[in-house]
Amino acid sequence: MNDGPGNPEESRKHGGQDRAPRVPPPRASVEDGGRTPPPAPRPPAGPALEHRVLMSLLGAWALAACSAEETAAVEEHLGECGPCAEEALRLRDAVGLLHPPESLDLDPGLRTRVLDTCLERRSPRIPVPSWAAPYDAETARLDALLQDFGDAEWHAPVRLRWFDGREPAARRTTVAGVLTHLWCVDGLVASALGLDDPLAEAGADKDAQDSPGVVEGSPTARTEAYWRAARVPPTRAVRGPWREQSHAVVRTAAFAGGSGGEPAVSYGEHTLPLRDALLDRAFECWVHADDIAEAVDYPYEPPAPRHLHGMIDLAARTLPQSLAARRRAGLAEPAPRGRHLVAAGAPGRSLRLEIEGTGGGEWLIPLDSPGAAASPEHEVAHLALDGVEFCRLAAGHVPPAEAAAGHSGDRTAVREVLLATASLSRL
Repeated sequence: MNDGPGNPEESRKHGGQDRAPRVPPPRASVEDGGRTPPPAPRPPAGPALEHRVLMSLLGAWALAACSAEETAAVEEHLGECGPCAEEALRLRDAVGLLHPPESLDLDPGLRTRVLDTCLERRSPRIPVPSWAAPYDAETARLDALLQDFGDAEWHAPVRLRWFDGREPAARRTTVAGVLTHLWCVDGLVASALGLDDPLAEAGADKDAQDSPGVVEGSPTARTEAYWRAARVPPTRAVRGPWREQSHAVVRTAAFAGGSGGEPAVSYGEHTLPLRDALLDRAFECWVHADDIAEAVDYPYEPPAPRHLHGMIDLAARTLPQSLAARRRAGLAEPAPRGRHLVAAGAPGRSLRLEIEGTGGGEWLIPLDSPGAAASPEHEVAHLALDGVEFCRLAAGHVPPAEAAAGHSGDRTAVREVLLATASLSRL
């Protein structure tokens, strides 16, 4: 039997009446009663500091390096002193310049390091050749950039830039149009490996023929042919075929790289070995990914240093052919009298190309003919550029006259090499 306070028998013992336990009623808030709420407790006052002391603390305050007491004193003073408030605002803006916005992209080398760690534990059945790794990495980075694009981003305008041998040139398209361009030109490598050609699927392969200033079968001709054959502007639907093709190229290159005869890739006016063609495609993928990122106002980092070095090396090795092509077209100064007759393998005039920064190095560029041997004893000029600046020049994104380059020696040789570097670019 319960003998608690709620028991009637127990209530009678105490002379009380039978009732439920009393619950206190809710209290009315201060606001509901119309009364003024009590003032909030003020934080402890900061130390009383002189004006000159508070002024000297403004720099530390802007850097968030003051103690809590000093911060309170400075901020109280800023509410009372106009000149100090203006100075504090200028200092805060200056601090913002010291911390440029960081890219949200992952480190370009992170994917490679993760794969290397995995492969240390379990070797692949068919390893990707080291010379195909830059293309594999750059296509993966571009695919990651495109992953969350909405319809508005896919149709954002993009300005493609290159140097046509005489002056800068440009072409406007969209993000989807840029990816279509990469898909069409990557098809040159796919065709060399025996894979399907995007132009054949679109029925544009027969239309990829000569037009004014365009070489049949060249990257420009292929892209123009596909754009002409397309009935509607490119959309985000191109991402799937482009990604499948890039994966197939890497897988097939892994097999082709171990065979006795490495296939050559035709670019219309010239051919490249498969490994150089994949370096070329990695370079263009990075350049156009940067174009896309710029169009949607998104930061994009350069390739990993070892991949960047391979791209710079390919451009440096191609410079003698570019110089010779410009001379044949009458766009370059002819070689000094008798120099164009330098026998193959004989030493000729050379330019030392120094590329600074990550992925850099030094290259001796033969100036007189592609077959001449570069020789330190015949060095007539020295040209130095930052690695990314050199790549921007080779992509046609920087006019030769505006490239940030240091040089000494023969000015004509330096000028011709800068122009030949920019002439490596194309649509």
